[in-house]
Amino acid sequence: MALFTRFVNRRGASSLALSTSLLALVGCTNPVDQRGNLPPPDKLAQVKPGSTDKATVTQLLGSPSSVATFDGNTWYYISQKIRPVAFFAPELVDQEVVAIDFDKDGVVSDLRHRTLADGEAILPNPNATPAPGREFSLLEQLIGNFGKFNTKDKGSPTTSGH
Repeated sequence: MALFTRFVNRRGASSLALSTSLLALVGCTNPVDQRGNLPPPDKLAQVKPGSTDKATVTQLLGSPSSVATFDGNTWYYISQKIRPVAFFAPELVDQEVVAIDFDKDGVVSDLRHRTLADGEAILPNPNATPAPGREFSLLEQLIGNFGKFNTKDKGSPTTSGH
C-alpha cells in the first residue's frame, strides 16, 4: 500500500487517471468478424482459364462459398470483414469476391476478382412488382376464420357438403 501511495504522490493522480482511461478505451474497441474464406493469391494464380477444370479448382481452392442461382457453372469464393455496431446493423468493413466461370465442359472460362469498392448499392422499388393477393383490413383479419371450422365433424376443418 505504501508503494501505491508513493507512486500516486510522485507521479500524480493525472498519470493514474490516464492509465485507467487507456485501459477502459482498449476494452471498448469493436472486434472485426471475418466471414468466409478467400483463397490465397498463390493458389488463385494456379487457376488458368482454358485449362483448369472443376476438380482441380476444388482441389486448389476448396468448395466455393456459393454457386450462382441460375447458372451452376459460376462459383463464388466470398470473404467479408464485418464490425458489429451496438444495436444497429453491422458495418461492412471489407469484402472480396472471386467469381470463377466454367464452360459447358467444366473448364475455367473466366476468373474475376471484385472488392468492396466495386460494389453498387441497389435500392428495390416497392411499386415496381406488386405482390399477389389482396390486402385484408384489420377487421377482416380478426374475424376471418369465424365460421370456417365445424366442431361437429371432427374429421375435417370445413363444413361438409355431403
